[in-house]
Amino acid sequence: MPLPRSVARFNKRVLNRLTRGPATHLSAFGVVVHTGRKSQRRYRTPVNVFPRDGKYIIALTYGPQADWVRNVLAAGGCKLETRGRTLRLGNPRLFYDRDRSVMPPLVRLVLGLTQVSNFLELTPVTGSETRPGSKPIQGSPGHF
Repeated sequence: MPLPRSVARFNKRVLNRLTRGPATHLSAFGVVVHTGRKSQRRYRTPVNVFPRDGKYIIALTYGPQADWVRNVLAAGGCKLETRGRTLRLGNPRLFYDRDRSVMPPLVRLVLGLTQVSNFLELTPVTGSETRPGSKPIQGSPGHF
């Protein structure tokens, strides 16, 4: 069960603006950089993200119908700013995991309390990592 839309609106207007900066440097946090499906505007959405088996898993606390999720699916990927680096991610895959088995134990507990069971898995695009102030690695796509 996703969090209520009222919480999403508050987070979008207030909390997201405060967490965007720190989220790009902290473990278990990141900022998804994505493009609007209709507006073509670039957005930055803070998320909880967890690396697992060479992929990145994001818990969909507002459900799979959140605008940012739909944007990532439509584009076939996004950029992820996390732990002081930027990754280009592709092959988005939605999945349902009632037991939240893909999450670390403490996160699994919190997601269980909020009844979150939908996730988005993304795969790094080869040669896509950049560090702040550096140029993109050759061969990496110039967009997402």
